[in-house]
Amino acid sequence: CLPANQERFANGKLVTVQFHPSAQVVMTAGHDRSVSLFQVKNFSLNPKIQSIYLESFPIYKAHFSVDGEQVIATGTHHSMFFVYDMMAGSIIPIPKVRGVEEKFLRNFELSPDGSFMLLIGNSGYLHLLSMKTKELISTMKVNGRCTACAFTPDSSKIYSYSKEGEIFIWDVRSRKSLHKFEDDGSLEGKCIAVSKNNQYVACGSSSGVVNLYTTDACLKENRPKPVKAIMNLVTSATCVTFNPTTEILAVASRDTDEAVKLV
Repeated sequence: CLPANQERFANGKLVTVQFHPSAQVVMTAGHDRSVSLFQVKNFSLNPKIQSIYLESFPIYKAHFSVDGEQVIATGTHHSMFFVYDMMAGSIIPIPKVRGVEEKFLRNFELSPDGSFMLLIGNSGYLHLLSMKTKELISTMKVNGRCTACAFTPDSSKIYSYSKEGEIFIWDVRSRKSLHKFEDDGSLEGKCIAVSKNNQYVACGSSSGVVNLYTTDACLKENRPKPVKAIMNLVTSATCVTFNPTTEILAVASRDTDEAVKLV
């Protein structure tokens, strides 16, 4: 296939590439302060639908809302974030979330049911926001620093992965910690994913090892044994993603070229 963004290559590093949840559209966003949308056509040119520019705002992460009507974008060095309303065509700045004392807001996750936005703070704080109002609901705290989080498919639980290789499982409704377990052999946690059928949890660490666990073991044991340890990466595993039918796991590292494996 032709490059998805053939009609407008970015002028800087791309940090996000994502398919729209329901339309034949792909989004790219990156350090050139732009979010671009392209129509996906099989083998012909993918026409650009539009680009929006966020002045003085190199993007750290951008994500479609679950209903596909908004794009949320955080910056590399900002405590604010932007919401792009695609229906109205308007860019809405969220300058400060009351109750969230963070110098930078970078990493975040959206719940699969579209209700919540989880901001991953600096000193182990996890800020749960209402997706509708973008206001703080509650804050949770892990020991050490949190590097990655994932919601379960039913949005009832959050897995938070700490820099020290510990995973805390939170109940979204009560915001209480249900369980904690250690990722086998992890020196530093980097990324985490829960499969769409809630059967597996994948944890990627700085050593490049990706451990695959059953969710049953994660909820019961303090030191679960992985059902598989994927050793193919030689640099930090920075991305793990299951395909929608839980038959394939993609593992990748941004630290070197061509470091993408399908398992």
